[in-house]
Amino acid sequence: MSGLDTKAAALVLAALLLLGVWGTWYFLADPALFRDGLANLQRFLIRVGSLSFPPLGKLIALTGMTLGIVVLGTLLAALLSVPVAWASAAVTAPNGWIRSAGRFLGVLSRAVPDVVLAMVFATIFALGAIPGILAFGLHSIGMISRLFADAIEQSEAGPRLAIRAAGGTKWQEFTSGILPQVFPSWVATVLHRADINLRGSIIMGYAGVAGLGLEMRNAFAIMDYSLGLGIAVVMLVLCVGMEVVSSTARHRLLGLGNARRRSARRANRPPYLMAASVTALIAASIWVCQIGWSDLAISWEYLEKTARSFWPPSTGSYGMSRFLGAMGVTVSVAISAVLVSLVGSLLLGSFAARNVAPNRGVRSISRLLLIVIRAIPELVLAIVLIVVFGLGAPAGVLALGVCGVGLLGKLIADSIEENPPGPEIAVSATGATRLQRYTAATLPGVRRAIIGHVFYLLDTNIRAATILGVVGGGGIGYYLLTASQGSRYGQVTLIVAMIVAVVMVVEALAMWVRKVLR
Repeated sequence: MSGLDTKAAALVLAALLLLGVWGTWYFLADPALFRDGLANLQRFLIRVGSLSFPPLGKLIALTGMTLGIVVLGTLLAALLSVPVAWASAAVTAPNGWIRSAGRFLGVLSRAVPDVVLAMVFATIFALGAIPGILAFGLHSIGMISRLFADAIEQSEAGPRLAIRAAGGTKWQEFTSGILPQVFPSWVATVLHRADINLRGSIIMGYAGVAGLGLEMRNAFAIMDYSLGLGIAVVMLVLCVGMEVVSSTARHRLLGLGNARRRSARRANRPPYLMAASVTALIAASIWVCQIGWSDLAISWEYLEKTARSFWPPSTGSYGMSRFLGAMGVTVSVAISAVLVSLVGSLLLGSFAARNVAPNRGVRSISRLLLIVIRAIPELVLAIVLIVVFGLGAPAGVLALGVCGVGLLGKLIADSIEENPPGPEIAVSATGATRLQRYTAATLPGVRRAIIGHVFYLLDTNIRAATILGVVGGGGIGYYLLTASQGSRYGQVTLIVAMIVAVVMVVEALAMWVRKVLR
């Protein structure tokens, strides 16, 4: 790349940093915000008192319903992501047009908020589990297919070329030469998405999807904060458990444990045992979700009528400037939250890295904190912060900023541990202190990785900021919620198109910056 491109990339990063600093100052610099917030927090805690929970039988049923929706929705996305990933990967797509179409479908899937999909499906299939399953299924295709396509492109070419030389078809190249290599990565991605969907199940309650999210929404609607926070604690425990299970499974699938012990376990594990376990899990999920198959078949006749109501796009009674201003607030909240997350992530993520932490205890505590923070649903924290700080962008910035530490901190810690040790050893040999080694060798070595992680968090925050607007976090989410609830689907189409455009710009910008700085 030319020096001009490098300077342009540096200017883009500097502009984003300045926007983040300005947004953070604009949203959070008022001392009265925190002074009044502290008083509101004291009143809130007094009102909450002790936590309360639904009756045990009801709590078990709601938990089962929530987990069943997450399992079935993620499984649907996993299956649908295979053809999208095949069309998106350069080594499998038949031509550039199909690859562009596959990538666009992935971006579109990621950009349309799952709560909007759930609201739309609720008008077709009524309330219950089906809208949540379909919403998770369609929305999750974007992330799974993108990471799956990246894994396909990074797979070894040898097996694929050998099958082609033997006269194999394209399908045989994919199923026998590529799929066995990327299958563990695909399963690991699916598990990670299930973890994300479990946290997202809370917002589904605001679309009328049955489960813990709906119960929590109803509790907060009548200001029963004791019950609402009790359900939030249950969700937090579930999210921590899912995080631990999925992380352990991903480490084993991706070969991050003891290879000999893992190989022995695989050799002794009957293949039909895993298939039977997955089948039992799917059957149990279908049972707890109480899916009415006859109602599902009948409801499809309303699909065409509902789809027609989404066109043409419309601003309704608002002007386009109102939507653009709200979209600007959403982007500002997302960028400001990234800056807040980056400050905390550099500290906590560095101490969570094996080659930076002063001892194992500090590293273990830092890793545990990252897991706990990552398990906190943004929506739950946003609801509490809205009670404390009031409606508007400050609560959204703080909620995304705190929760983003869990994700960004983990990515930074992993990047630091994967950094080649040579520069650190060389700096240490000169008699440098631990801090000097960190600033002179560790951080420069992971600079490009951190930039990539920051863009990934920005992409995530734009969609999350939209969702937080649904509960009063400011931005375009408020208009999206009112349009969906009022069946003004022309406005929904326009708002979703704006979100898609912003997400695509961020993704293109991220790809260009990473390419320039490579």
